Amino acid sequence: MPESKGRKKDVYTPPPTHKGERKAARIGSPSWLAPTMVTLFVVGLTYIVVFYIAGSSIPIMRDLSALLNVAIGFAFIMGGFFLATKWK
Repeated sequence: MPESKGRKKDVYTPPPTHKGERKAARIGSPSWLAPTMVTLFVVGLTYIVVFYIAGSSIPIMRDLSALLNVAIGFAFIMGGFFLATKWK
């Protein structure tokens, strides 16, 4: 069986780089994201706990319904989860 002739490949030379033209790619999250996410989790949990422990003695919580107070706490927690999806 005849052998095929091998192709001669050129030696790879990388394209020239011009220093100063490239910008470094940002990998990761902004520095404010993680503290804000954790703060939203803590505020939401604290709001719900305070509502159940002392909600009847706090004027703003007393005026709102129980469902609305829990919804406010969960809204903070959901905001934390939303930011958690953006975290890298």
